[in-house]
This record gives sequence, C-alpha cells and structure tokens, in this order.
Amino acid sequence: MTFDPRAIRAVGFDLDGTLLDTLPDIAAAANAMLRDIGRPVVAADVVRGYIGDGIGRLTKRLLTGSMDAEPEEGLFATALAAFERHYFAGVSRLTKPFPGVVDALRALHAEGMRMACVTNKAERFTLALLRDQGLADLFAVVLGGDTLPRRKPDPLPLVHCMDRFATSPVEFLYVGDSANDVAAARVAGCQVVCVPYGYAGRHDVRDLGADAIVAGIPDLVRLLT
Repeated sequence: MTFDPRAIRAVGFDLDGTLLDTLPDIAAAANAMLRDIGRPVVAADVVRGYIGDGIGRLTKRLLTGSMDAEPEEGLFATALAAFERHYFAGVSRLTKPFPGVVDALRALHAEGMRMACVTNKAERFTLALLRDQGLADLFAVVLGGDTLPRRKPDPLPLVHCMDRFATSPVEFLYVGDSANDVAAARVAGCQVVCVPYGYAGRHDVRDLGADAIVAGIPDLVRLLT
C-alpha cells in the first residue's frame, strides 16, 4: 500500500517509543525488580530490546535473557508483581514525550482528526501516562494490551478502532515503531507509518515494511493537515 495522507480520517498511535520515551522508567522498574529477586541489574539498552509485547513478556525476557523462553512459574509471578509495583510507583518519573509530540497532537486534534492510543502496555499504566503527560484529552479511544481479548500483532485493536470511528481501512492510519505495529496494520488492512527513533528491538525500522517512515510526529502532522 502506498501512503496516502489525503485519505486519512482517523489515526491510531502506539505509545512507547512512538509518542513517549518511556524507557528510563521501564528500565528503572526492571532493575528494581531484579534487585528484589537477587539478580544482577541490566543496561537500559538491554531493556530497550525487550520492550514491545507488554510487561509480562518483558519480565520473562529479563528473567531468561531470551525473547521467547519461559521462566519458572513461581519466580515469574514474584518478579511480575515486583515489576508492576515499581513501575506504577514511578510510571512518569523520567518519561517524556519525544520532541514536538504534544504540540503536534494538539494541532491534529484541533483540526478535528479523530485519534486513538493503541498500545500493548497494560491499560492502567497507559491511562496514568496519558494523564501525567497531558495527553489524555486528545484520544477518543484508548486501548491497552489488556483492554481487548487480543493485542498487537493481532489486528483486533486496530479493527476495533476502525469500527469505533466508522472508517474503512484506507481511511485509518496507524503510527508505530515496531514489527508488531506493522504486522497488526497489515492484517487489519490499514495504512501504517513508522518513526525511526523508537523501540524496534532486533529490527531495523526500514525493514519492517511500513508504508512510510517519518522523522517524527510533527512531520506526520504536517502531511495530514
């Protein structure tokens, strides 16, 4: 699909690595959890590579050092509870919007564009972040990773947005930074644009197959308005 900004009537945005630089607070919570269970702390770049599939999978990756391995069940339960406790306590302590994001989103909202936030982060963390960063009033739909029965890369969250906004796939744009974002959009049939500065993990954002790559959210807004 060729990106056609003229067709867009609604936009969905990923959160971590797209709108907000959440890595500092995620890494801090991860290392607090590891200290709680007597494990060595890890560098922020290690945590960066594990982000994208929710805190549960992130915790498993921290425990195993593998993208897909499963830790011992009791250890995982203890570690996940610690991670969630530490993260919720400091969810916005160091997190900041990427440059120009807030003004760009407000400009898009002022133009009447309908917007959604669609992330794999649990809903309670997502809502707290949007509130703390002054973005909560901009999104008509907010979907966390536990809001619906399935999350990205499943297309369900994007299909749900299109249903809520009464838009066809060609009229809906999803904006993200990872393979999960592109995969969900491809199956949903909608347009997808990526930013290059996020948490693409092991992938080069140029190889994900997005319809376009924009330098940042302000550049995207200029295309849409």
